This record gives sequence, C-alpha cells and structure tokens, in this order.
Amino acid sequence: MKKTIILTVAFTTCISIFAQTKDEKYAKDVQSIDAIINAYYDVISGSSKEPWQYERDSFIHSTNAVIIRLDENGNTNPHTLESEYIPMGLSPRQDFYEIELKRNVNHFGNLAQVWSAFEIRTDPKITSDIRGLNSIQLHFENGRWFIDSWTCEMESERIRLVSSFLNEN
Repeated sequence: MKKTIILTVAFTTCISIFAQTKDEKYAKDVQSIDAIINAYYDVISGSSKEPWQYERDSFIHSTNAVIIRLDENGNTNPHTLESEYIPMGLSPRQDFYEIELKRNVNHFGNLAQVWSAFEIRTDPKITSDIRGLNSIQLHFENGRWFIDSWTCEMESERIRLVSSFLNEN
C-alpha cells in the first residue's frame, strides 16, 4: 500500500512538472524588462556541460525576432533566432559567459529600448577584454515582454564603444 501511494505521488508530480507549458515554465522571465534581459544573458551563458536553452530563448523573443551583428567595418549580418542556433547545434558547446556590465533602459508605453554593455568570458569569475554593446528592442503585449530585435557591436581598438558607454552617467 505504501509503495502504491509513493508511486502515485511520484507519478503525479512528474506529470505536472513535464506537463508545464512554456508560459508556465518561463512566465517570470517575461514579467519585466529587467527579468527578460536577465533571462537573455542567462540563456546564452553556460558551461560546456549544460545544454542549449533553445526553448527558453525562443520564448523570450517574438516570433520574427531579428539578430544583427555589426563587424569592424560596420557591415551588418541580420538573421533569425533559428539560424543562430543551427551552427550551435552542429558543434559541441564550449564554456561561454556573456556578463552584463551596465544597462540603460528607455521605456515609453509598450515599447522599450535597452542599451547593454557586456563582457565575454570562458570562466564566469575571470574578467576579459572582450566586450561589446547590445541594442535591444522590446515590446509589451498580452501581459508580457518580448525581445523583437537586438543589434550587437564588439569593441575594438578602433571602436571603444563600451569604454565610452561605461563612463556615461
């Protein structure tokens, strides 16, 4: 009898955990601008032993979100979230941590613009000189925030954008 009760409780618990919808699993990630930006950095960061979090990442982005990277010459490389994950899925994951250094948020009605300086590390506790600046656009709809696009430019000898951004008030 005890075994039956224990198995029933365990089975019911497993079903309720695995039956969670994405809305239930990731609801806290999209309740505020701070929460969604923190989730963004959490999703892309991790050790080589952790799996990619594609489901969570796709939940915080709008369906047609666009990712744009600027190279050192200012040329753009726009693509979708799905195409971002294709090369990741084809190669082993490496230790990668994108650590936010500073954030500025402009929020008007259901729109938000976030400027976010970051540093790329292979160990979360050891600083590096690899830095960049994200320009992230969001909108609020149906009680939650969505990332619509983000544009990234890396700092270089020629472009000291992160240093300038960090020194602003």
